[in-house]
Amino acid sequence: MSGRARFPVMRTAAFAVFVCAALAPVSLVAEASPRYETHILPILQANCHRCHNSDDREAELDLTTPQGLFTRGESGQVISPGDVANSRLYELVHDGSMPPGEDEHLSEEDVATIRRWIEAGTPFVAEVSISELMAGGTVNNHDIEALMLLHCTMCHGLRRQEAGLDLRTRQSMLKGGRSGPAMVPGRPQESLILRRARLGEMPPKAREVEASVRPMSERELDLLTQWIASGAPLVDPGSDLASTSLDPLVTDKDREFWAFRPPQPVKLPIPEFGFRIQADSTRGPQSGIRNPIDAFISSRLDEIGLRLSPEADRLTLARRASFDLTGLPPEPEDVRRFLADPDPNAYEQLIERLLGSPRYGERWGRYWLDLAGYGDRPHAWRYRDYVIRSFNDDKSYARFLLEQIAGDELVDVENVSVVTQAVMDNLVATGFLRMATDPTSSRVSNFVSHRVDVIADEINIFSSSVLGLTIGCVRCHDHKTDPIPHRDYYRLAALFKGAFDEHDWLPPRIADDPTRPVLVKEPRLLPYVTPLASSDQLKDERRKREAENEALKKEIETLRAAKETVKQVTLLRARVRPEPKIRALWDRGSPSPTYILRRGDPTSPGEWVQPGVPAVLTDGRTPFEVKPPWPGANKTGRRLALARWLTRPDHPLTARVMINRIWKHHFGTGIVSTSGNFGRSGARPTHPDLLDWLAREFVSRGWSVKAMHRLIMTSGTYRQCSSIAHSKARDAQPRDPDNLLLSRMRLRRMEAEVLRDTLFLVAGRLDETPCGPPDPVFERKDGLATSLGTERGWRRSIYVVQHTSHGRGEQNPTILQTFDFPDMTPNCVERVESTAVPQALHLLNDATVRELADLFAERVAREAGTEPGHRIDEAYWIALSRGPTSEERQASLEALKELERVARQTAPNREEAARRALAKVCHTLLNSAAFVYID
Repeated sequence: MSGRARFPVMRTAAFAVFVCAALAPVSLVAEASPRYETHILPILQANCHRCHNSDDREAELDLTTPQGLFTRGESGQVISPGDVANSRLYELVHDGSMPPGEDEHLSEEDVATIRRWIEAGTPFVAEVSISELMAGGTVNNHDIEALMLLHCTMCHGLRRQEAGLDLRTRQSMLKGGRSGPAMVPGRPQESLILRRARLGEMPPKAREVEASVRPMSERELDLLTQWIASGAPLVDPGSDLASTSLDPLVTDKDREFWAFRPPQPVKLPIPEFGFRIQADSTRGPQSGIRNPIDAFISSRLDEIGLRLSPEADRLTLARRASFDLTGLPPEPEDVRRFLADPDPNAYEQLIERLLGSPRYGERWGRYWLDLAGYGDRPHAWRYRDYVIRSFNDDKSYARFLLEQIAGDELVDVENVSVVTQAVMDNLVATGFLRMATDPTSSRVSNFVSHRVDVIADEINIFSSSVLGLTIGCVRCHDHKTDPIPHRDYYRLAALFKGAFDEHDWLPPRIADDPTRPVLVKEPRLLPYVTPLASSDQLKDERRKREAENEALKKEIETLRAAKETVKQVTLLRARVRPEPKIRALWDRGSPSPTYILRRGDPTSPGEWVQPGVPAVLTDGRTPFEVKPPWPGANKTGRRLALARWLTRPDHPLTARVMINRIWKHHFGTGIVSTSGNFGRSGARPTHPDLLDWLAREFVSRGWSVKAMHRLIMTSGTYRQCSSIAHSKARDAQPRDPDNLLLSRMRLRRMEAEVLRDTLFLVAGRLDETPCGPPDPVFERKDGLATSLGTERGWRRSIYVVQHTSHGRGEQNPTILQTFDFPDMTPNCVERVESTAVPQALHLLNDATVRELADLFAERVAREAGTEPGHRIDEAYWIALSRGPTSEERQASLEALKELERVARQTAPNREEAARRALAKVCHTLLNSAAFVYID
């Protein structure tokens, strides 16, 4: 309930008593300790009233009245007479958190005055009843129900009612169980629940770990005693959601910030080049203006006297487009075919071929897995494959979000007659919300404090990836820079509570009986769903655990007896097919109430809140509507309501955030460079009109990601060269040193996975088998880690097991770690791109890279024959997607000749010497900047 509802402001006449009393002669008042009127009120007026008044009420506090000082705010009791440690006001002014300005801290003298006033019991000049001032904070049923959830309902609640006792509500307490009523209003000494709690009998010490509960503290026992003694008062919480009344915490002025308003219609700029640009027009490379994107970019450049750079050559465009869309270089024959194609639309046709490649989903799916915090936990690979399929199919981004946030609420899975791939995808997609590290499968790390940490990580993943906001800090207090109050974090948490309920938790355990043919019903099993037997795909998978796995297990045992290498055993284990299960999120339809946790502490519940979204992203007047997804559904519909709100065409952030990410991965940085923070502390957009125009285009084109690729990659802006050698680029350096306005293309280093995959492709050893369980990683004798290959080679990095934490000997391939593969803590919104000595040393010395250089040389010899010049030409084409320049060719031939001369001294024959020499040339190409950097 809102602070305004529970703690009404004192009448003006009553407050006047205090003001008049403050004017009394000081000599009439004992000054042994500070008094409110003469000492505290002036401090509050000077430092606190501008934010905490009856109009603004930041943190739901009005400190202009004495009664307001004795309320409980979002973060705890403002003032506790005689108890400095539990007085939130003193804590904040003492540590300098309030007032928030760096130069606005209270003086040491003022802080000491407040402390002495609290220690003295908060005396006033006038005769005031402190108990009356605190009457608005009387303990009520909501305070106690929160305690019951924390300490009692695991055994006496919704799922289990030992001794027939349900302690979730006042009514159920009065009803009691086999031993009678749990409490007697007005008689704490006769109340069974209080007596057994004080004796330490409940919860039983022997079962604390089993039930993941801890006993009540003395403070909590005192609250329970106070509630029962006062007659166990029952209050109506009312509603804390948007209505016709003004929100005291978020104003219309707050909503005026650019990112909190829906994307606005934008008029296309008219570049000062003597012609108009229309939405469907194209222009030749001489002007650089090919589509509306270029009009926006050129308009900004024109403001500082700059122009777009010349268009890159076809070779550069082919390599750039291939890496951008597939994460791999083009094959030499594809480049040659493209160069020879006289069709004026050859480039556009190249883009279409790349978008149609299955490699596309592997490339762009990886970006989404970063945002999801993907790690290879049991059965998580099905989610990875779902993401790849969705990008390849160009699934609408709106549908993509809908499935990931509320897939289990899109279809009545329990009652469908046939489980199709689409039905399975709905469940698999919710793995997006199960990617955070979850330690609660262990009893010792399954307490409420651990559970709320898991929920916090999932909210961080959701908010940073979809909303582009930093909401994590709001778990403990109001956002420091954005108008997101503490309350709104818990409104958002309540939307996920049908599945993520810290008081009705589902640990991540595997079903005990994998052969069950129906949806698993037991609460303890439900994070994993065993699909229905009518799914032919899954039945076929199961027949294959049964046939192939038995043979593999026998082979593993044979190798163990023979003391074979760990690598061979690991490889065989990787081929064992997993049971056909799904890692999914599941709404159970009966969430517990949600309370604000003061300072994020689950043992300090505060006000009750309803499910809702951040108020600043709404009009503040329309209630957030939640309803079951279908008649009779045993589901809340909360996440479905969230997903539908997110995918509204006029949502302020959803389209903006995603189109900004697409732009970032094409240009190296987003229009908003802080892609995970669109709030006030984030960067401002370099081209705000372009961002809004693209966001609206994204929605109008059916939320199609591939449509956005076409639009961006066919622009003159994207086709620019990256060189700064020409005069235009040199002119731009002092005027736009960081190239934020895009007067040229950025030179970018290969990402970790792109480098690894390209090495295998160049060597002719990339196994492009898609999907399925991840390939394991093992540690070599030299201490480095690498993935296990197959007889066909090595699969792409997206299919290699990914560890989000590196305990118990777990690690990712060393080459990925060396080249800035991200750590998921809990996800990755911005990758780091470093340039460090170990990177060069790895390419130069790593045993796998040397092996790949040998395989690369074998491929060159096989495709080019024995003539040295042909070998050099082919090596360049394979590695760099171009032939060597005349200087490069001459230098390479001379090096090849000298290397072969040296190799003859130890090689058994001329052929082996030639092979060794060619391998060294190939290794040199793999170490070159031209190979590692994309122009």
